[in-house]
Amino acid sequence: MKSMKKSVLAIILGGGQGSRLAPLTESRSKPAVPIAGKYRLVDIPISNCINSEITRMFVLTQFNSASLNQHIKNTYHFSYFSNAFVDILAAEQTPDNPTWFQGTADAVRQCMQHFLNHEFDYALILSGDQLYQMNFNEMIDAHHESGASISIATLPVSAKEAPEFGILKTDSDNFITSFIEKPAKELLPEWTSEVSEEMASEGKHYLASMGIYIFNRDLLVKLMSNPETKDFGKEIIPQAIGNQKILSYQYEGYWTDIGNIDSFFEANLGLTDDIPKFNLFDESSKIFTRARVLPPSKITGVTSFNKTVIAEGCIINSSKIEHSVIGIRTRIDEGSVIKNSYLMGSDFYQNLEEIYANNLNDVANIGIGKRCYINNTIVDKNCRIGNDVYLNGGKHLEDANTPLYTIKEGIIVVKKGVVIPDGFRIE
Repeated sequence: MKSMKKSVLAIILGGGQGSRLAPLTESRSKPAVPIAGKYRLVDIPISNCINSEITRMFVLTQFNSASLNQHIKNTYHFSYFSNAFVDILAAEQTPDNPTWFQGTADAVRQCMQHFLNHEFDYALILSGDQLYQMNFNEMIDAHHESGASISIATLPVSAKEAPEFGILKTDSDNFITSFIEKPAKELLPEWTSEVSEEMASEGKHYLASMGIYIFNRDLLVKLMSNPETKDFGKEIIPQAIGNQKILSYQYEGYWTDIGNIDSFFEANLGLTDDIPKFNLFDESSKIFTRARVLPPSKITGVTSFNKTVIAEGCIINSSKIEHSVIGIRTRIDEGSVIKNSYLMGSDFYQNLEEIYANNLNDVANIGIGKRCYINNTIVDKNCRIGNDVYLNGGKHLEDANTPLYTIKEGIIVVKKGVVIPDGFRIE
């Protein structure tokens, strides 16, 4: 009998321009955005696949894909004697498709010729910008045993959250009978579903689509033959209800959609909790990423830490770090205080000669200078923060966008590679 895992092909959607995550997506695609100090967003769905022993994956992208290509090329190497792969499919013009991807379904349609070069019974379609740990085999088994032609992973949500999602209803066999995209609050009483006692006790009575789908191969080929349908959530799924057996696979673990700066910031700082909802220390659900050969982090001076995650290769001489994530190769000079912040770190080290020369000429080095105060802030990669810089994010700040930084929902985002001069203040 053919292994179920070998019959699955994973398709990871890289998303559109990612404007809601700007400025983090100004020079990189959304799946390439650094998360948790050492990973990229795309590592999450890829790792979930590898942990589920699904090792044939395509990543579809079209915006700023150079760093994503480089990351995947440098990271995912399988045995020469294996058929495992992670391949990038960037949008390309062809005689049949002269346009870029027009939506999630259109992206899959334009790449179908590449998928059909491989044997598979099921296509597992994933998003490249979600944070969760999930064993896909359980969903695939449920799909196979139910005789469904489409399965959708669903998450119980509260009335407050429901208007942000596609909400669905099921029959007694968990087959989907109706679907509504982002329902208005006054419609919600008609859309409650059967959920577990635990979910009901938390006020989560509505089933939301997680944007994770399984399609039978033959049906996917048939649906993709219609060039008029551009999107799975808005067109393909609603049109299939009543015409196909669509299974709702309920998932009750941690899941968040990294759709905007606020959710991205919250997801990263959540990793500093005593028992984080997203568990980086789970041996059965490891998160894989590029195997960098970095030294251990070094702490000097009198530094206090509280609820802080520190990646490899950092050199820290700060005064205090609290409720923060410190990314790879971060340098923090003496007297600085970091609170409620995510420092993404650096892609490289400066050598000692360059550092000494910069110090003599009052040029900021990569990292955080002396006597800085940074709160409610994201500092993107390779930034040079001078001495005595004061960045105090919070709801008191109005949204803004400048060449050096962006402010969204009170969160300051220092743009990639910029230089913040000595004494600069946002308060």
